[in-house]
Amino acid sequence: QVLLAESGGGLVQAGGSLRLSCAASGRTFSAYTMGWFRQARGKEREFLAGIKWNGEDTLYADSVKGRFTISRDNAKNTLYLQMSSLKSEDTAVYYCAAARLQLGTSIPITTVAFGSWGQGTQVTVSS
Repeated sequence: QVLLAESGGGLVQAGGSLRLSCAASGRTFSAYTMGWFRQARGKEREFLAGIKWNGEDTLYADSVKGRFTISRDNAKNTLYLQMSSLKSEDTAVYYCAAARLQLGTSIPITTVAFGSWGQGTQVTVSS
């Protein structure tokens, strides 16, 4: 098991930037594929970005491609999401998640594929 805790959320103006962090506790953090999801009020949780254990393979949802960057620092057991050009529609609770997958498995984009979740951090983008 891995325990996850997001931080870095807050209020930001449209067009601004924000970096979210996800601290993981566990001795095998590097073995997990990691992902970022968000859930806006009244909507289902949606996939934003994923990254494999080595940090070289990434996948982004079309809605954030070119604006958000996912990265990880395995030495610090930390996952990051750098967000720029933020829009009002980016307002949501942001979650990090971990999936322990077989080597060679593609980055999943469904919530059921991720077995560990943080509590979420609120991001509010003002117009």
